[in-house]
Amino acid sequence: RFLTQQPPENSLLSQNPPRHNRTKKKAMADKKSNLQLMSEFSVGGQKLKNRVVLAPLTRARCTPTKDPYDKINKIPNDIMGDYYEQRASGGLIITEATAISAAGCGWLNAPWAVTEEQMAGWKKIVDRVHKANGIIYLQLWHMGRQSHSSFHPDTKEILSASAIAVGSGQASTAFGTKADYEKPRAMTLEEIKQTVQDYKACAARAKAVGFDGVEIHSANGYLIDQFMQACSNKRTDKYGGSMENRVRLLVEVIEAIAEVYPANRIGFRLSPNGAYGGMGSEDNAELFPFVAKAVEKYGLAYLHLMDGLGFGFHGKCKVVTAMDMRRHFSGPIIANVGLTKEMAEGMVRSGAVDLAAFGRLYISNPDLPERFENGWPLAESAPYETWWRPTGAKGYTDWPKYKKPAEKTDKEEAKA
Repeated sequence: RFLTQQPPENSLLSQNPPRHNRTKKKAMADKKSNLQLMSEFSVGGQKLKNRVVLAPLTRARCTPTKDPYDKINKIPNDIMGDYYEQRASGGLIITEATAISAAGCGWLNAPWAVTEEQMAGWKKIVDRVHKANGIIYLQLWHMGRQSHSSFHPDTKEILSASAIAVGSGQASTAFGTKADYEKPRAMTLEEIKQTVQDYKACAARAKAVGFDGVEIHSANGYLIDQFMQACSNKRTDKYGGSMENRVRLLVEVIEAIAEVYPANRIGFRLSPNGAYGGMGSEDNAELFPFVAKAVEKYGLAYLHLMDGLGFGFHGKCKVVTAMDMRRHFSGPIIANVGLTKEMAEGMVRSGAVDLAAFGRLYISNPDLPERFENGWPLAESAPYETWWRPTGAKGYTDWPKYKKPAEKTDKEEAKA
């Protein structure tokens, strides 16, 4: 009974507990968690140190210029290197969406991966991430109808699967303003063929500067998503109509890039539930599992699935879950959109997914994996105006890593 009783309120024991008790408490506080999120995992033959993924986030931090057509505002710069290096403790870094060609661009101050100067900028970033023991994939981006003609002064037009504009909202222009979405021109068969080669050429440039792999951005209403979904694809040729035809562009891009990278270094991203970019189709609940089956045979690096609803749900069919996709895709699956540590841990432990991507949490917590592992508090969310506006380091690389409070000495504890 004595051992289970508390010392009297004013006793010396209550005022100054034995040193071995304080040592035990300190050891318990320093003990790391047993989160499955923090366990190692293999992707593409590379060992990831944990299952935390930096989600691809458009931050528009290339150097701003007065002339929107100045080549400088498309070149990755040193501050972007700071950003990625700071977050290299994650198991996998996926870069922000990066234009594969002039035809595919459409976001001011977002990087390209086309010219030698642009690739030299990316090489500096890749080298810094590798030096920090990180693994980094380049996300390949063609905006399709979400672009604006101001980004294409030579052609003055934008392209898509069909001549159907985004239904609502506004596009960003090359001048930093907003304008109504424009009606795109349906791509010709020759233009589709050229676009596939643009993806392949961009992947080759990525490999040449050391990227560990690439992710095909086939989500969020960008070009490949426009071809896959019935709401934006009304073609009557071999790229339209049936699900097999609508998925053809993604398959051709995968096969082309597989001539550059081994298939297990090629990831792809899907957003079956998202409304962004005017997307959402009544047959999505059948289409996206079909996509998973169509690419299963390639042995790809991963499926990056935006299964969460925090990005807007189109509501045109039932929600497509990670488990729905797991039934048809045996490779690694990355969950995304609005995850907390607890949600991600549960999804990984359930077997529905293998990794978890974090975006907004990673913006303000560059040491997010360490905070998860040690149970440290998270910083407040970054202000919206810093997400993708040219604010330089503000809201981008000025987020500090967590500092543990200084531990009190025995004398300080006795006084307390």
